[in-house]
Amino acid sequence: MKNHELQLLYIFDAIMAERSVTRAAERLSMTQPAVSNAMSRMRQIWNDPLFVRKGRNIEPTSYAYSLWSQVNRPMHDLANAVGETRFEPATARRQFRIAATDVMIEILWRPLVERLEREAPGIDLLAVPYTPEGAQTSLREAHTDLAIGVLTQHDHSLRSQFLYQGGYRLAMGENHPLAGGAVTLDDFLEARHLLVSLSGDAHGFVDDYLDQQGLARRIAVTVNHFSVVPQMLRESNLIAAVPSLISYKPGFDDGLWQTDLPFEVNPTAIYLIWHARHDRDPAITWIRNQVEGILAERLGAPPSESGWFPRTDSGAPLLSA
Repeated sequence: MKNHELQLLYIFDAIMAERSVTRAAERLSMTQPAVSNAMSRMRQIWNDPLFVRKGRNIEPTSYAYSLWSQVNRPMHDLANAVGETRFEPATARRQFRIAATDVMIEILWRPLVERLEREAPGIDLLAVPYTPEGAQTSLREAHTDLAIGVLTQHDHSLRSQFLYQGGYRLAMGENHPLAGGAVTLDDFLEARHLLVSLSGDAHGFVDDYLDQQGLARRIAVTVNHFSVVPQMLRESNLIAAVPSLISYKPGFDDGLWQTDLPFEVNPTAIYLIWHARHDRDPAITWIRNQVEGILAERLGAPPSESGWFPRTDSGAPLLSA
């Protein structure tokens, strides 16, 4: 391969990752006209349009996707092989973008910010909205560095570290007609349900179970943040199947009544997820270690210490109701 073609592949890889000529230019420390000129040379050499305009961004052609699938990993391997092999937190200046839910932000952000201010004052920390599919696509396209959540797509491009798994509790206002007694399956199915849907779809993990049984519940209201759930339940006749993690949060139970679901749902596993391109990136490894350590402290400690995640008598985390 000629040297100029290798340089074009390097620019092509940045454009594919950023889906924007402007952002690719910033990433490469090049001018926007220089990147545009490189795109013109790519189209001539590879005999394909490569990118078409879509709003403010550009959409790759089928050929571009095919080419990127072949060169993306080797390009990042080369970059890692010749790139920086050390990371000094105290002097580093870098930005980390982490996709996470509001509950995870509430658990993680304060201690992580405190640690960064103490050990890595030049690091910027940005929270990115989280949906399972959106976060994993964003990792592949290099728009985020880490994601914390469920792992719905398994392929060679993503790496993951298991964090914890948790089940569900049934919550409602303390004055709800169903509060104070055993909730039957019929009661559950006939009630009006509140669902936290990060994607906007009126379907959750509990609905996956009900689908398998040929059953369905009425999702009357959806929200896209866990933080509004307690107040919504206190001020309505809605009920909600909520993750154990949020149901044991200090203050969550005020004015609410909780009980077991009238059936068992498999616990949901939560992972720390990153792209394979960062396997040898010392900065990403460092921030991953900070996140894993803080979450292990917060999610694994007894309630008297963390207030977040109860344990059973055996000392293992309480995973399901």
